[in-house]
Amino acid sequence: MGFSKDFLWGGATAANQYEGGWNEGGKGPSVPDHIRGGTVSAPRLWDKEIDPDIYYPSHQAVDFYHRYEEDIDLMGDMGFKCFRMSINWSRIYPTGMDENPNEEGIEFYHKVFRKLKERGIEPLVTLSHYELPWGLSEKYDGWYGRDVIDHFVRYAKTCFEAYKDEVKYWLTFNEINIGMSGFGKIMGLGMQGEDHQPMFKADNSPETLSRVFTALHHQFVASAKAVVIGHEINPEFRIGNMIAGMLGYGYTCNPNDVFAADQSFNMGNFFCGDVQVRGHYPYYAKRYFKDNGIKVEMEPGDEEILAKGTVDFYSFSYYMSSCISTDPEVTEKAAGNMFSGIKNPYLEASDWGWQIDPAGLRTYLNRVYGRYEVPLMVVENGLGANDEISEDGKIHDPYRIDYLRKHIKAMKEAVEDGVELMGYTMWGCVDLVSASTGEMKKRYGFIYVDRDNDGNGDFHREKKDSFDWYKKVIETNGEDLE
Repeated sequence: MGFSKDFLWGGATAANQYEGGWNEGGKGPSVPDHIRGGTVSAPRLWDKEIDPDIYYPSHQAVDFYHRYEEDIDLMGDMGFKCFRMSINWSRIYPTGMDENPNEEGIEFYHKVFRKLKERGIEPLVTLSHYELPWGLSEKYDGWYGRDVIDHFVRYAKTCFEAYKDEVKYWLTFNEINIGMSGFGKIMGLGMQGEDHQPMFKADNSPETLSRVFTALHHQFVASAKAVVIGHEINPEFRIGNMIAGMLGYGYTCNPNDVFAADQSFNMGNFFCGDVQVRGHYPYYAKRYFKDNGIKVEMEPGDEEILAKGTVDFYSFSYYMSSCISTDPEVTEKAAGNMFSGIKNPYLEASDWGWQIDPAGLRTYLNRVYGRYEVPLMVVENGLGANDEISEDGKIHDPYRIDYLRKHIKAMKEAVEDGVELMGYTMWGCVDLVSASTGEMKKRYGFIYVDRDNDGNGDFHREKKDSFDWYKKVIETNGEDLE
């Protein structure tokens, strides 16, 4: 069977990690603009006030703001059919609460979309990719404040109306399930407390989780409202959700491990999917809320909004898998995409300890499609590695080619299983800043960017070996993977 003739091959980025120009063109500060760089051993810290003597990676990122034409030309040379990007909310509404949108910001993305059209590339636009305006965090404690729903809906409507003839594919919230793990600051929560604290330190107390799930509920409502408005503005819009794929196997065949793995998949993946695809909270959430002392603040009419604003397709990120054990003696952990699990002895791992599991992607695709039977799209997948320039002046990354080859083969198997797969946008197609650590050393791209962890470098771009390999993959629609 193979991939469909209109399969959307491409790459993915996020404005806060890629765009730069943080205070240019009328843009206001976002939450990421207050977050310092870091490493795995030195977690990222956040500041209430931006210190001019501190390096904040998002401020320049890799300078797409000034180099978008060059980057899009490189994507076009690879043959991209699709480019997943995000709009920086505070470039459109600098505080999130402004009476009128920033016209210079609107025009910037018009220029980006015109350039993409020139190269025959379809944009896939994420409205909120961890880019909450700082003003909304400051005034409302981020998404915990219900008023933020209306501010988001206004922002979404502005984007839908401005780009209704340039963008067909939209995502409302990136990895909407990540905040459930206690990473409330991703939603802008707790940013007015004590600063200089780790950005990604989880807090799973009942009080914090109640705030997190209330904030998540507000995102659900905002997403549903945006879907309805988007379809009214242009019935041809395809609007999806975006989930961080969390696949955990039972560590043993002990029934307790198997059940724990099933429950973990329910809350880690299906919970948000059920609300956004099926339009209602699932039955198992009641038990989870009760057992964890979680109280979600809802208002009358919310259930009707969720039922009305279901998404058209389900998109997700997939990098790795882990295991789940109920045995307290099993403690060896494996790192992951802002979450971790028990190390799987059958898998190898990346330089950053993320376990490599292509077969898990096929499992995930089948499991999710079997539940929802809506089109799926892999919008993030890739290998973070410490790429270095060789003596011949080139960047050889056979390890990345091997990783991608195996995952594309797994996708092809899932398609032949009967899964309806729309496309694949490899994460970080141009090297960008790591969200979890703020590093540049952890590189994903087909295109190398001269930039280091401390903000040094001239931003020049160079093709890696994987550039030509992926070009061949696209030319053959996934048939030639060698």
